[in-house]
Amino acid sequence: MNETIVCVVGNVATPPVYRESPAGPSARFRLAVTARYWDREKSAWTDGHTNFFTVWANRQLAVNVSASVEVGQPVVVQGRLKVRTEAREGQQQWASADIDAVAIGHDLARGTAVFHRAAKPETPPTATRPEPNWETPATARPDPNWETPRPGDTPDGRPAQPSPEPAAMT
Repeated sequence: MNETIVCVVGNVATPPVYRESPAGPSARFRLAVTARYWDREKSAWTDGHTNFFTVWANRQLAVNVSASVEVGQPVVVQGRLKVRTEAREGQQQWASADIDAVAIGHDLARGTAVFHRAAKPETPPTATRPEPNWETPATARPDPNWETPRPGDTPDGRPAQPSPEPAAMT
């Protein structure tokens, strides 16, 4: 319940490593997050300290990360922060900061992206307890048309036809 939720913006530092396991797919990559600040003496932006996080993605997020994320791309990651420390015999103690990702996306402030909806995986029905199908034909709806009609267009997007002149009254 008392978890630390973070949102970090940085660059992908290592290629995503994708693995299939009995618990489901998982992917991980390293994220470099560099602080930037305005240096008044130089009158220029300067890079500060760089933090590295290991980002973990599971299930469908892992599949989408492996298909979409590449080294050097700017991304935004939201998830649970987990800091681990470990001391090995004969070595110094070290710490690792991991993010168990809930959402990962490209940083559109620094580039463009094209979104493709992922296909839902086909899973065989289970004999014990079938999962509900929320996309049945009764509830499935097409994506809405978000385009704003131009002035003078009809509600279905076609240009409006001039109305016939009313007949003269005699």
